[in-house]
Amino acid sequence: MRSFLLAATLLACHGSGDEPTPPSGAPALRVRPVVSGLESPLFLTAPAGDARLFVVEQPGRIRVVENGQLRAAPFLDITAKVASGGERGLLGLAFHPRYAQNGWFYVDYTDRDGDTRVERYRVSADRNVADPASATLVLAVDQPYANHNGGQVSFGPDGRLYVALGDGGSGGDPQGNGQSLGTLLGKLLRLDVDGGTPYAIPSDNPFVGRPGARGEIWAYGLRNPWRFAFDGPAGRLYIADVGQGAREEIDVAPIATGGLNYGWNRMEGTRCYRAESCDRTGLTAPVFDYGHDDGACSIVGGYVYRGDDAALAPLVGHYFYSDYCAGWLRSLRVAADGTVTDVREWDVGPLGQVLSFGVDAAGRLYVLSANGTVYAVDGAA
Repeated sequence: MRSFLLAATLLACHGSGDEPTPPSGAPALRVRPVVSGLESPLFLTAPAGDARLFVVEQPGRIRVVENGQLRAAPFLDITAKVASGGERGLLGLAFHPRYAQNGWFYVDYTDRDGDTRVERYRVSADRNVADPASATLVLAVDQPYANHNGGQVSFGPDGRLYVALGDGGSGGDPQGNGQSLGTLLGKLLRLDVDGGTPYAIPSDNPFVGRPGARGEIWAYGLRNPWRFAFDGPAGRLYIADVGQGAREEIDVAPIATGGLNYGWNRMEGTRCYRAESCDRTGLTAPVFDYGHDDGACSIVGGYVYRGDDAALAPLVGHYFYSDYCAGWLRSLRVAADGTVTDVREWDVGPLGQVLSFGVDAAGRLYVLSANGTVYAVDGAA
């Protein structure tokens, strides 16, 4: 995000002229508090087949919610290793697809020097407590500035670990990282963590063997991807990329298509950012973007709903997202031909400053707020 905890003077929330309205006949939604009292909850996930919820707290803890109750002891506490505040902190968590067998999970955080580290840990003999001594470094990336760290890690349907990195920070991408294939900043990476130590570069990554390019890169031209999501049934990857000061964007592409350039810092959403170099050749435009005309400032990407709530059946295949400043809950649907339809805003009441979304092992959707609450998205009674 631009920042989930930035001072108000830096937020500069303006507004959006893209005013979605729900169509008649749409199902009613509600948000239901699941747990509260968390400290800056930034992510929620769960291992396959596991009924628990694992919530990432920005200062450096992973908390467990079991049977609707927040366990007092953290699953993992690495606060001593984490620089937290602004856009820094413990930012991401991903369970290995074979977690039930190997107990491995991966985290993304900013260390005490403000640099990105991706580490692998293992669960202990107690299923609700990880072994902090099991840390293994997977990836380290220097961060030139304090903001735009990205931070999500997630396994794709192909079993590869994807890592989101922002452009390195400041404003306007002063180092040109978004368009440079020689750096990992401003990219979505794709790593084979089972094929090498600490990882192997998949041979079908798009820039493998290109002189001067990093083979880990899957997609580029990103400013600060906050968050990305796979929709396996539709074979698509969604990326919500935070804009500079005018447009917030949603990028959608086939999961199997690598090498796409999403345009930053030549473009901001669908608009030219640098008039002197606004050549759109070779760029992949967002499927949807919105402006800052209704208090919006920083997109918060969510997920395509694939849960089994009968009341929400009409929304299967719809992508949910929010905005840090505006705090609304919106959704859209991407048709088979790439056309965006059913853009709507849901009347669910105040959510506070939305920090992130999550899904559990059953595909249920959650919204995480700066007020320390995790909300479940349900069909309204």
